[in-house]
Amino acid sequence: MIHKVLIANRGEIAVRIIRSCREMGIKTVAIYSTADRHAMHVRMADQSVCVGPPESAESYLNVPSILSAIEITDADSVHPGYGFLAENPAFAEICENYGVKFIGPSSEAIRRMGDKVEARRAVQKVKVPVVPGSDAAVTEEDEGLKISKEIGFPVIIKAAAGGGGRGMKIVHSPASFINAFLTAQSEALSAFGVPDVYIEKYFEQSRHVEVQIMGDRFGNVVHLGDRDCSVQRRHQKLIEEAPAPFIPARTRNRLWKAAVDAAAAVNYNNVGTIEFLYVPDGEFYFLEMNTRIQVEHPVSEAVTGVDIVREQFRIADGKKLRFEQKDIHLRGHAIECRINAEDPESFVPSPGTIRSCLFPGGFGVRVDTAIYPGYTVPPTYDSLLGKLIVHGEDRNEAIMRMRRALDELQIEGVKTTTDFHKKMMSNTDFTEGRLWTSFLAKART
Repeated sequence: MIHKVLIANRGEIAVRIIRSCREMGIKTVAIYSTADRHAMHVRMADQSVCVGPPESAESYLNVPSILSAIEITDADSVHPGYGFLAENPAFAEICENYGVKFIGPSSEAIRRMGDKVEARRAVQKVKVPVVPGSDAAVTEEDEGLKISKEIGFPVIIKAAAGGGGRGMKIVHSPASFINAFLTAQSEALSAFGVPDVYIEKYFEQSRHVEVQIMGDRFGNVVHLGDRDCSVQRRHQKLIEEAPAPFIPARTRNRLWKAAVDAAAAVNYNNVGTIEFLYVPDGEFYFLEMNTRIQVEHPVSEAVTGVDIVREQFRIADGKKLRFEQKDIHLRGHAIECRINAEDPESFVPSPGTIRSCLFPGGFGVRVDTAIYPGYTVPPTYDSLLGKLIVHGEDRNEAIMRMRRALDELQIEGVKTTTDFHKKMMSNTDFTEGRLWTSFLAKART
């Protein structure tokens, strides 16, 4: 049984995990940098340990310091949240070797699905369609140019070992390929430690649709429906909703089956997300698998009633899934807006001290945040202040509820993206479901 978990993260996801742990009777240990000594997750946890200075590399990514924190607090498990060490197979393996439960999939699964090229190969074996592209990592620019010409421009170059938009370049013609390829390699090396990239066909109009899955150590895999995450800026998600709107039922069923098949193909155990590209002709293609909890998991919780974090702990504790696929019922529609400390027009980060904040409430409204009056938003980390989630009987009701909730939301002291979200909730392309990953760039031109 899990008795005490060290949360190797910060911000709203650390607070989210602590809340589920309290309900389960699990003790919590917060780690923090010196910049986060007054953070909400530090205040809420049963114990807390400083692991270093503000820089992530010396604190939240400092494995020796985190292992020391585990030892001195007698934590028997680690929850990595998302980001930082969440998809680091070496860290998961160290935890396994130390006899500490890693609240996530096995290090083998993280390593296999974290390599985007290997992940493509794995899902192809179970006939999950993949985006046309290179079959292996591409190391030479001449080889990459040849493959791109065969695929047909435009193409997208991606880091084989990462995500989040880093090491990712869209190329529209052969003339600009070489420079983009070398830049992508350099960014991949800087962000992930390896320069390996691969190449895929880039669809000018496509949607980012993903499926939330869960698997246990007994070979059982279920899905918790799908989500649309097409409203993005520079490959960073801003608005997510569940279910993905305006997808034919037959296609949606195929999408769910493909996700479950992909997870089963690698004996996946714990929570994960299979990401797909959905194109105008109604086809979809596997993009990648995220072997962690997602920022946008609350919308799936809203439409299924399943506490995904709680299930992570149960699976890591060696228990079977509590439900079969027939027990999962999807109800209504949920939307999540990421509230970032950024200028709503330029998206330039806006660190500073929160003078006051007032969060919306009422039926069908949820706020996941770690800010409070007097809290200082550091410039060192991601600008996410919190997530505003609403649930309605249908998409129209969810949009109307989100408009009302955004009007109630007040944060003073830093600039936030609240006004951006207000505009999106009244944008006719958004409300009518004309969503593409390039939607935001075109909406702002």
